[in-house]
Amino acid sequence: MRSFDLSPLYRATVGFDQIADMMDRVMSAETATPTYPPYNIEKTADDGWRISVAVAGFSADDLSVETRDSALLISGRKSDDEAERKFLHRGIATRAFERRFTLADHVRVTGASHVDGMLNIDLVREVPEALKPRRIAIETQPAVDTEVVEGKAETVN
Repeated sequence: MRSFDLSPLYRATVGFDQIADMMDRVMSAETATPTYPPYNIEKTADDGWRISVAVAGFSADDLSVETRDSALLISGRKSDDEAERKFLHRGIATRAFERRFTLADHVRVTGASHVDGMLNIDLVREVPEALKPRRIAIETQPAVDTEVVEGKAETVN
C-alpha cells in the first residue's frame, strides 16, 4: 500500500489540524477493520442520528459509553461470572470490545439505552447561535431632493 506524507499540509494551513490528523489515522489504519460488535447508524432527523450496537449477552452494567476528545467511545467487558458455567456450544460472542466513532463539531450525545440486546446511542448536532447564518437587514434612507441651481457661484469676501 502506498503511504502519503501529509506534513506539508501542517505548515501550509491553519486550523485544519483535525482534518489532517483524521487523514493520518485513516491512512495508517490497518486494512482489517474490526467487525465485532456489528452496528447500524441511522439518521433520525435533519440534525439527529442513532447508533445501534448489537450487544447480545451484555448487561447495561457491562457496557460503557463516553465522549472524549470529539470521539464517542463504546466499550464492553463481560463480568467473570461465566467462568464457572460449562458450555456445550458457545455461539454468542461475549468478548471484550471497544468501538470508536469520531464526532463532527457540535455533535453531542443526548442519551443511551439498552433494550433487547441493542445499545442505542442518540446524537444531535447543536450549532451555536453565533455560528448559524443570520439575515442582515438593509436600511433604506429617504431620497434627498437634489435640485441643480443654474447660475454662477458667488464668492463671499
